[in-house]
Amino acid sequence: MNTNDFAWMHPGQSMRWGMLALLAGTLLLAGCSSSSKKLDPFAGVGSPKYAKSGPLPKGGGRRHVGKPYTVAGRTFYPTAHPRPVQIGIASWYGPKFHRRKTSNGEWFDMYYLSAAHPTMPLPSYARVTNLENGRTVVVRVNDRGPFVGTRIMDLSMAAAEKLGYKRKGKARVKVEYLGPAPLGDDRTLVAKLNRMKDAPKSTLVAAIRGQDTGVMVASARPPATHAYRAPAPSSAADGAYLLQVASFTDRDRALALSREIGAYGPARVVPANVNGMTYWRVQLGPFPSQQAAGAAQQAVAQAGIYDARVITVQPTSG
Repeated sequence: MNTNDFAWMHPGQSMRWGMLALLAGTLLLAGCSSSSKKLDPFAGVGSPKYAKSGPLPKGGGRRHVGKPYTVAGRTFYPTAHPRPVQIGIASWYGPKFHRRKTSNGEWFDMYYLSAAHPTMPLPSYARVTNLENGRTVVVRVNDRGPFVGTRIMDLSMAAAEKLGYKRKGKARVKVEYLGPAPLGDDRTLVAKLNRMKDAPKSTLVAAIRGQDTGVMVASARPPATHAYRAPAPSSAADGAYLLQVASFTDRDRALALSREIGAYGPARVVPANVNGMTYWRVQLGPFPSQQAAGAAQQAVAQAGIYDARVITVQPTSG
């Protein structure tokens, strides 16, 4: 949200005007080169509101990192190189800030998949996973906030609905930084990223950079300079090792990826039920040793699939 994320603004909760006053004083003390310019503008009460009728324009604004700033006694340090993964509590914001300017000069649309973060460069893309139900969404980060407690992100109302926590107000999430977003209208790209939101992180990054991924991982052919021979598979019943490459909600995408990675070992797709939702896990193996599985992990990483992990198959009694 914005510096006045005096909470995850959900219907029925009043704004904390005391924090607003404190924020105003903080920004004033931060000092600006002119009275018409703020060091780090924040959306919300007091920020300009879109005066025209009709749909809000998307994109625009400016690239913005900003200097360190202090809110309610906490100092935040914006950076062009944010942590790749964060885990914490996310909240959401909506009607009170709808159609107002965000921190980098875009217009906040509560029906758009966007978010606020206290330190990420603006605008950016991030993949957010609700760790309480497994749902995932890719959002455009174009605002600052939240500033309540230890919350790490404020999502738009639409994004909170996608993640299934709008009614609850907050959720424990994993936030993955994907990279900078374009300044122009990116609705088509945001839609594409959300169609492939369950793909490996490397696939999303490639799509953002304009590389044609075909909504799947890039070709999984091993590079000529890194010859790799898959070891003979062992029986999964003897406590062998698997390489879990990806997980999808779309079975067809999982099957397509399994065909792509067949050069690295026996590939398979297995269903898994998580909180009432079916996920299709793409795996390689089983391998006879952890070292063999690790070699396959390195091989697929050289092909651009960085999120694969080695798991152990527990022997079954029979």
